[in-house]
Amino acid sequence: MYRLDTIIKLAEDLKLVKLVFSRYYNPMDSNSLYNHLERLSELLRTDLRKSGIEHGLQPVQLEVLHYLSVCNRYSDTPLAVSEYLGQTKGTVSQTIKVLEQKGLLLRRTDAEDKRVSHLALTPRGSKLLDRLVPPPMLTNASDKLPEKSRIQINQALQQLVLALLQSNGMKSFGVCRTCRYNGRSKDGGYYCNLIKQALTVDDVERLCREHETAA
Repeated sequence: MYRLDTIIKLAEDLKLVKLVFSRYYNPMDSNSLYNHLERLSELLRTDLRKSGIEHGLQPVQLEVLHYLSVCNRYSDTPLAVSEYLGQTKGTVSQTIKVLEQKGLLLRRTDAEDKRVSHLALTPRGSKLLDRLVPPPMLTNASDKLPEKSRIQINQALQQLVLALLQSNGMKSFGVCRTCRYNGRSKDGGYYCNLIKQALTVDDVERLCREHETAA
């Protein structure tokens, strides 16, 4: 699954990018890749910022909305948002508060653990996100590329993101169905062998904070 906010963040953390590139690529490739990612990041963030300003939203607020639109029900907590975006709990807390005030997010308390809260987009939030993400600039450019090129680019970016995450001990936040814990129950349904709970078809197509790549 394409993770726009992750790609944008790549070029912002210079030390992290250079560290991983030096491990997986030679210096010439590293510099070239970094230059392309940095330029791509700047173009996308500028377009995202321009679109968000019309609705009083900053890029990080749109990134929160985007993550919550693709994560599963076990990964929709403020802590998961903080881990996914690489932001501090304080920053995420303030961002969520603004989104709630704008009527774009709803918060509910966990039925079993009152200390945990879950977040979900409101219909208004979903509608707005569909209009703004991915940014028009990316959509227009992607539409002009051959299908084979789009597939190759997507695969390459997935490999790069995975390399960055694995080499730095970060959570993968991958799609549930690709996780080593994803399995089948006796009745043929999906089942998580980590939390020992049944999964829905919708769950397995979403991002999970407990994801571990299958061998």
